[in-house]
Amino acid sequence: MKIKPIKNEQDYQNALTRLEKIFDTPINTAQGDEAEILSLLIENYENEFYPIDAPDPIEAIKIRMEEMGLKQKDLVGIIGGKSRVSEILSRKKKLTVEMVRNLEAKLNLSASLLVGNYKIS
Repeated sequence: MKIKPIKNEQDYQNALTRLEKIFDTPINTAQGDEAEILSLLIENYENEFYPIDAPDPIEAIKIRMEEMGLKQKDLVGIIGGKSRVSEILSRKKKLTVEMVRNLEAKLNLSASLLVGNYKIS
């Protein structure tokens, strides 16, 4: 097992290639340990150089709706009437504090995520 820190893109590509070769090896073996360590090094490099931003509030609502199998009509009463739900999800209006509180409770979304900035059209 020859593991070294990932310092650049070439090291990153080499680590990915090696992990692909040993990915399905049994745990508690030398190659299994190597795969576990490589995955941690790769994750650390990706977090630093390929960060994934949190979705904006509207995108977060849409993602949660999909996860929960909800339709736009299911947010009526949580956000407001049918037209208000449409305006919010199409980014024509901003979320209000009351809407954020309701969405936090009903969809289990963090209020800090829901109060983030986003552009309206």
